[in-house]
Amino acid sequence: MPLTIAVAQYPTQKTTSRTIQLIENLTRKSASEGVNLFVFPEAFLGGYPRTSTFGASVGVRTEAGRDEYYAYWQQAVDLGDVSPEGLGIYEAAGDGTRQRLEAVARETGVFLVVGVVEKAGGSLWCAVVFVDPRRGIVGKRRKVMPTGTERVVWGVGSQKTLKAIDVEIAGEKVVLGAAICWENYMPLLRASLYSQGVTIYLAPTADPRESWIATLQHIALEGRCFVIGCNQYVTTESLPSYVPGATLAQREMMEDDGDEIVVGESGEVVSNGGSVIFDPLGNILAGPLWGSAGLLKARIENVEEAVMKGKLDLDTAMGGHYARSDVFKLSVEGLNLASRR
Repeated sequence: MPLTIAVAQYPTQKTTSRTIQLIENLTRKSASEGVNLFVFPEAFLGGYPRTSTFGASVGVRTEAGRDEYYAYWQQAVDLGDVSPEGLGIYEAAGDGTRQRLEAVARETGVFLVVGVVEKAGGSLWCAVVFVDPRRGIVGKRRKVMPTGTERVVWGVGSQKTLKAIDVEIAGEKVVLGAAICWENYMPLLRASLYSQGVTIYLAPTADPRESWIATLQHIALEGRCFVIGCNQYVTTESLPSYVPGATLAQREMMEDDGDEIVVGESGEVVSNGGSVIFDPLGNILAGPLWGSAGLLKARIENVEEAVMKGKLDLDTAMGGHYARSDVFKLSVEGLNLASRR
């Protein structure tokens, strides 16, 4: 059975509840169109606070910045994970986000991959959750290296969450792995995913540069895997309301009870999108999508066949014929890569 992938290039909505509602609506519609795997951008739930400084400079934090952080913390999600390292021990109820994601995946039969800003106590992490229609959340990645000013508000995630996920989608066994945004510029992190046999490599991001497309194409060629790049399309109209650069119209909408979807049709563009899907030989299957909100879709006839054909002349995973594992060694603290081969 062919596997159909969809990528959502929409901005985070004005509240977390509205964003979950958007995920639910898009997933139901896409399921009716045959989608099996649906990918949402980095920090989609909780929001990516583009242009924010949170009032932080060396040696100084402002009161306005603390107010901004509190507003951001309020929009972040509590998945109920009681593991200090974020390893997915869901023994607490959380705020209901996990249950809503699992419910829509179960209802539609669509496997979801969603970027979230996760809170635990007073700390935040950028993460990606994998939601299986039958088993619920089967994995979670916490970003191991936030970039630049992201480090003011996001903690450093555990390397143990770099574990790839074995799942069955549309009757085919696939291996999912995720590298979030500029984690994709970490060569050893990429190698750790290749060495776990990843066949569908997920790259949710906030990087809207045209040069990002070349990065993802390189990864597809290097890893001989399908690569899914997913970003938000954002204008000043669709920035989170607590961001100083958000337009007055968006701030006023926070007090509105309507159900409209904010897609950022006006205002200055601050993230132009660029979502894209590549096959294991670096060919574009869909996108890049620039300059608007919307969906990308790609149909894959046989994931295993396409990946293994690509590995005829290049297999860079440790133990692979192009890796020279007799010369180069790779280990990840707390993660057994050898068990994946």
